[in-house]
Amino acid sequence: MSQFTVTGRFNSRDGYAAFEPAIDADTADVAREHAYSRLGSQHGLTQIKLDEGTH
Repeated sequence: MSQFTVTGRFNSRDGYAAFEPAIDADTADVAREHAYSRLGSQHGLTQIKLDEGTH
């Protein structure tokens, strides 16, 4: 597995908040899905904007 850094932002009550988690995954697509899943479950989000993923 490789480590990917996924950057993006989500709409919080104070405007947009940035995030940049490091995620272990096989591919960048899997890393993006993990980022959606984590942020959605932790913050109750349905609208998340991912900017890009880096390896």
